[in-house]
Amino acid sequence: MTTKIRKCTLEDLRKLQEISVETFTETFKDQNSAENLNAYLERALNVKQLEKELSHPFSQFFFVYLNHEVAGYVKLNANDAQSEAMDEESLEIERIYIKSKFQKRGLGKQLLNKAIETALEQDKKKIWLGVWEHNDNAVAFYKMMGFVQTGCHSFQMGDEEQLDLILTKTLG
Repeated sequence: MTTKIRKCTLEDLRKLQEISVETFTETFKDQNSAENLNAYLERALNVKQLEKELSHPFSQFFFVYLNHEVAGYVKLNANDAQSEAMDEESLEIERIYIKSKFQKRGLGKQLLNKAIETALEQDKKKIWLGVWEHNDNAVAFYKMMGFVQTGCHSFQMGDEEQLDLILTKTLG
């Protein structure tokens, strides 16, 4: 089993959209209506939106590969790219997804470690993320990795307002 993490560039735009839609759909299709899921995908994961995010100077995307196949990705935001007003000592993990067929192989932990490494390189003191309150597996994973709940915020899934828990990990 060979794994590799690589920073995404604009040349990866189509592949990024493909894996973004695939992993988001796999993760949330059973708990949301098709209409709300499709509305979110069309708004948040279209090519134009992802190109804008990839081009932002304070956002970074990384692919994780397993045996030369893209297995998942992470999106990191610093400074004004963060989806919530946070201090400049924080780095946000906005998205972290692994294709279902590659889950339970430690790839999420590798991406999380990449986020921590990136945060430390940027002299950040903490990392944070929002996770849907009903995504029990993800909440348990993050808590196991040392994150604690520090708040919550709304997440719009189509016409439905959902609650994301804000989980934070202090570095150092």
